[in-house]
Amino acid sequence: MEITPYYDKKIACLNCKKNFVTTKVRSRFVRVTSHESDFKPVYSDPEIKPLLYNVAVCPHCGFSFTDDFAPYFAPGTKEEIDKKITAQWNGRSYGSERDIDEAIETYKLAYLSALLKKEKALSIAGLTLRVAWLYRDKDEQQEEQRFMKIARDLYINSYSEGDYSGTQMTETRVLYIIAELSWKISDKEEAIRHFSRVIEGQRNSTEPQIIQMAKDRWQEIREV
Repeated sequence: MEITPYYDKKIACLNCKKNFVTTKVRSRFVRVTSHESDFKPVYSDPEIKPLLYNVAVCPHCGFSFTDDFAPYFAPGTKEEIDKKITAQWNGRSYGSERDIDEAIETYKLAYLSALLKKEKALSIAGLTLRVAWLYRDKDEQQEEQRFMKIARDLYINSYSEGDYSGTQMTETRVLYIIAELSWKISDKEEAIRHFSRVIEGQRNSTEPQIIQMAKDRWQEIREV
C-alpha cells in the first residue's frame, strides 16, 4: 500500500470540545530547502505544502485554531465566539485536502477566532504573515501587502508587550521581522529603526545568521 503525504488527525476543538478530523502532512514528505527573507519556507516539492494545513477548523462550531493557540479562554470570550462565529456557521468542513484559496479562508477564520479569543499578538501576527505568504504564492500583491502590514503592526505590539518571551521567537527575530516587513511595505523609516536595533543587540544575540541578514539588508537600504 502506497503511503500518501497526507493523513487524518483526530483532534478536539479548543472551544466546543467536540472531536473532528483534520488533514495533516507527514513530516517525512517535507523538506525545507531554504527560507525567504521574511522566514517563508521554500519546500523541495512545491506540490506538498504543510502551510495549507496549519489551521484546524471545527465543523461543529466554526472555531479555527493552530497549535500556537493557548487552551485558556478569558471570561466572556466564548460568548463572543458563539455570537460572532458559531451563530453564523454553516457547518462547512475543511477536513480534506485543501487548495490555496481554502487555506486562506482557514487562516482568516483563525485570525477572527484569535482576535475574539484574545490570543497573544505574536500568535495573531503569525497567522496574518502566513496569509501574506499564500497571497504571494498567488501573485496577488495588493492582498499580500495588506496582510504584511497587519502582521508588521501586530509584531510591533508583540515586541512592546513582550509576549514573545518563552516562545521560539527571540527578541532578535521579532525586531528583524518588524524591520523586514516594514521594508517590504515601503515603510523605510521603521525598517531602518528596527534593523539598527537588531545590529545594536548583536552582542547579546545567539542568532548570528539573523544578525547577518539584518546587516545585508541594512547595506541594501543605504544603497537605495
